[in-house]
Amino acid sequence: MSKSESRPRMTAARKFELYLATHATDAPLGEILRQYGVHLNDLRAIERTVESSALAGLKAQARHGRQPTDLSPTQVQQLEQALAETTRALADLSVSYTLLEQRDRAESRASIQANASRRRSGK
Repeated sequence: MSKSESRPRMTAARKFELYLATHATDAPLGEILRQYGVHLNDLRAIERTVESSALAGLKAQARHGRQPTDLSPTQVQQLEQALAETTRALADLSVSYTLLEQRDRAESRASIQANASRRRSGK
């Protein structure tokens, strides 16, 4: 294959196809690698990815579909910060709601008293 010719893109499906082809019984490894235009190191990386993904999928399935929770310290920090911001916002909304509720009650009482005094004065 000359440099001007382009090889088919190595999509996830094509990498998995390569993985399966090289794991067949008596598979001619060198020939398959040449067909796909990859080196042995590339194949080893694909194998590690396929095998770790399979394990993660099986673990998630064992937990009834919950996804693995492998988070980096940075992701944990971001999530904690988002939680703190959400908690503060919820507290602010709770205070605002309480104040509005108190104001509505006071207005409602004032309205009831005004109606009662109108009825008394109207008699």
